[in-house]
Amino acid sequence: MPLLLCDRDGVINLDSEHYIKSPAEFLPIPASLEAVARFSQAGWKVALVTNQSGLARGLFSLAALHAIHTKLHQLLHGLGGRVDAIFFCPHGPDASCNCRKPAPGLMQEALGRFGVRANEALVVGDSLRDLEAAARAKIAPHLVRTGNGLETEQNALAGSKPLPAGTQVHNDLMAVADAVLGRVGRH
Repeated sequence: MPLLLCDRDGVINLDSEHYIKSPAEFLPIPASLEAVARFSQAGWKVALVTNQSGLARGLFSLAALHAIHTKLHQLLHGLGGRVDAIFFCPHGPDASCNCRKPAPGLMQEALGRFGVRANEALVVGDSLRDLEAAARAKIAPHLVRTGNGLETEQNALAGSKPLPAGTQVHNDLMAVADAVLGRVGRH
């Protein structure tokens, strides 16, 4: 059973420097939910792995985060897709935890929860920390150019912050679905 691990902000939904604090601010990136649905329908387990330091900063509550994820579940259900689990780090950037990316804790927890080996999973992110966490968990990293992805790619090309070895780069989550699942059956 393959496992897709996705960052949330910048991969699934539009990111904001002011954080996503409510369901109204959760705006899907075009075709991202359809891409998740394609993975679900192809038999993949899908999990989000997301840093949510807005909790530690007091910008939104745990109830608000759950409401945002309820909206995500409802939107996906309408497309015949699902997210099987959501793993999030509630800590701020100065916390010494193993769950805040680039630490691999969230990804290792997801692998354990689903009983999946690292070589049966892939990680999709838009930031270097997503890809570094994937590499530390020995999971194939995939960068999308949505969210912070274009800047992440440009920094790598400039040599200032190289991508982990083997990182594949795609325009968006639907392009990942096309590369991994193929274009057959795409609507």
